[in-house]
Amino acid sequence: MRTRKKMPHRTALRHTRKAAAAVLIAVAALGLTACQDGETDSSSASSASSASASNPQSAASTPKAGRGSASSTPSGTPKKDGMKCTDQINYAGDPRPNAEINSIGENTGYCPPVKGSASNTPSGTPKKDGMKCTDQINYAGDPRPNAEINSIGENTGYCPPVKGSATSTPSGTPKKDGMKCTDQINYAGDPRPNAEINSIGENTGYCPPVR
Repeated sequence: MRTRKKMPHRTALRHTRKAAAAVLIAVAALGLTACQDGETDSSSASSASSASASNPQSAASTPKAGRGSASSTPSGTPKKDGMKCTDQINYAGDPRPNAEINSIGENTGYCPPVKGSASNTPSGTPKKDGMKCTDQINYAGDPRPNAEINSIGENTGYCPPVKGSATSTPSGTPKKDGMKCTDQINYAGDPRPNAEINSIGENTGYCPPVR
């Protein structure tokens, strides 16, 4: 009976297959590790992106606060609708041109304080409570209507100087101290009562011209 001899090439083939299988297993293991690392990096990147999206101020600087505030109200008197500041307030003595003053009023909604003195006090005579400027002072010769003059008095608390001369000096004769105008000047024929004439003299320092 013949004994079958083992074939050397079959043994070699078996070893080759085992080696190839080992290589495939090693490659698969490396690929799995690489995938896990990639997923970890992606998760980290996603977390960072989510954090940036949920907190945009960390990625960008905090915006600066806007200029101005609710308390930054312009100084001056609120401007009346449809009226120029130079018609609303007496700016006699203010060195600025009317166009500049009115422009400030249009742009800010406030008529600027009168320039020309440290206190910015309007020029003119303090208005008496309950009395119109045209009843308090003789505006004879002033080209402005009574309504405009009285409006200035109501808005500023001062009756404006009489217009009509460079110095805005009331017309008439300077009143003497301690003397009534009706005793100082002959008002015979003047239709106004003595009380009105004397009141003008007391308020302006000038006895009004005889009418």
